[in-house]
Amino acid sequence: MNISYKLIAFSALIYAGFSCGQKEQAGQQAPAAVAVTTYTVVNKSVTGIDEYPSSIVPLNEVEIRPQIGGYITNIYVKDGQEVKKGQRLYEIDRSKYAASQQQAKAMVESAEANLARLSKDFDRYKRLDEQDAIAKQQLDHAESAVLDAKAQLSSAKAQLESANTDYQYSVLTAPFDGTVGISQVRLGAQVSPGQPLLNTLSSNDPMSLNFVINEREIPRFNKLLRAEDNPDSLFRIRFSDNSIYPFNGTLTTMDRAVGRQSGTIALRVQFPNPNNELIAGMTVNLMVLNQDLGEQVVIPYRAVTEQMGEYFVYVVQDDNSVKQQNVLLGTQIGDKIVVRSGLSEGAKIVDTGIQKLRDGVQITEQTTVQ
Repeated sequence: MNISYKLIAFSALIYAGFSCGQKEQAGQQAPAAVAVTTYTVVNKSVTGIDEYPSSIVPLNEVEIRPQIGGYITNIYVKDGQEVKKGQRLYEIDRSKYAASQQQAKAMVESAEANLARLSKDFDRYKRLDEQDAIAKQQLDHAESAVLDAKAQLSSAKAQLESANTDYQYSVLTAPFDGTVGISQVRLGAQVSPGQPLLNTLSSNDPMSLNFVINEREIPRFNKLLRAEDNPDSLFRIRFSDNSIYPFNGTLTTMDRAVGRQSGTIALRVQFPNPNNELIAGMTVNLMVLNQDLGEQVVIPYRAVTEQMGEYFVYVVQDDNSVKQQNVLLGTQIGDKIVVRSGLSEGAKIVDTGIQKLRDGVQITEQTTVQ
């Protein structure tokens, strides 16, 4: 009985040790390879474009406001009409300003006549004084009268100038070529200096486009601003219907300072507008060519992972393992993206299945994507 019990216990111990050895051996087996699809990197011809939301602004724009009071007696332009510099726009009742002008002219003429008379008297008194035939006091009074008459003439001329100015202000003219908007007043409307707004005039050709960039982009646009050999198509406009404006723009201005809170700076591009397709206030996208021009490395965007603001792809090694590679990305083109550095043509990268990967993991390729 005792011998049989010992044999059974020994056999169980040997079986348990054999089972543990099998489990330990199974645990040391390499993990299964991850099934992925891959992509062989190739160069493709691309045109890299950055887009910026922008607004159209005229080079010149002015509010037409009255500088004198009265009633609107004439409106010489139609709503939305193109006008030339100096063309009449509005007229304010001129009758009282014409009367004030005539009155001021009469005052000038009267002051001139008075000065002439007193000047003759003074000349005569000076000759008499030379002969000691007149009292000195009378000569002094005559001189004072001349000086007073000159002051009155200066005052009269100032009043005439003011009256002339008011009379000129009674007709409002266009300060430059452009287009007027919809009139804010009608015939008979009463106006006063500065109020109300009568209309707005803006120039048409050329037009400017304002946009903002992040301060990190300032060096790039500084180079574009100073360069003399930029491509003609460097700046283009895309309308809201995705149509492209047929004329190219020129970078003309960068604002004086970066916004302290926004961290951005404003720039201005000028475009010709011969057909009046660009209208003040329009919102468009400014298309700017970037460095991704010509033959560039292009890969599927889905092959890229992001970690802490950096971008990586998994490169397939000769032993079918993968290695994480840092890349610098460029322009996104549909579902593809330009790689500016970190990859070269001919490299094989993982296209799909990257979620299960880490450095050194073995892979099996299901399909090679080109």
